[in-house]
Amino acid sequence: MTAGELTIVLAAVLCAVGFAALVVVLLRVHDTLRAIRDEVDALRQETRPLIADLRVSTDEARDAMHEAQRDLARFDRVLGSAEAISGAVSGSGRVARTALATPVIKAAALASGTSRAAQRLTRRRRRDDGRDDGRDERRDGRRDGRRRTASNVIPWRKGA
Repeated sequence: MTAGELTIVLAAVLCAVGFAALVVVLLRVHDTLRAIRDEVDALRQETRPLIADLRVSTDEARDAMHEAQRDLARFDRVLGSAEAISGAVSGSGRVARTALATPVIKAAALASGTSRAAQRLTRRRRRDDGRDDGRDERRDGRRDGRRRTASNVIPWRKGA
């Protein structure tokens, strides 16, 4: 055998060994990929129910959020209506107070004046008929002879 032939045989043997090593590495990679594929399948089997539950929970949360937004919008409308009603009632109360204050005060004054006039007429009749009970020396039923005024009727005023 010549040196050229020896080199070719040696190269063929080295290629065969290299090819055998490559086949062994590829078989190991193939086994590893199969194991990884099995693990991924198992992981998918475990996560599918969890993902389904997550979707259901997300849908429920979305529905609850939309319902809360509708309730908030409705509450906002109710609050606006309540503010409008409050403003209208406040304004109408002010208008009613303004419109009725003067007539009510005048009616109270008329009633008070009428009762005083009736008391005086009754006293005059008693005095004229001779049924004097001694009240004519007192003014407005007070024993001290003073007339009823704001200063001696209202307790927090001076002179009471």
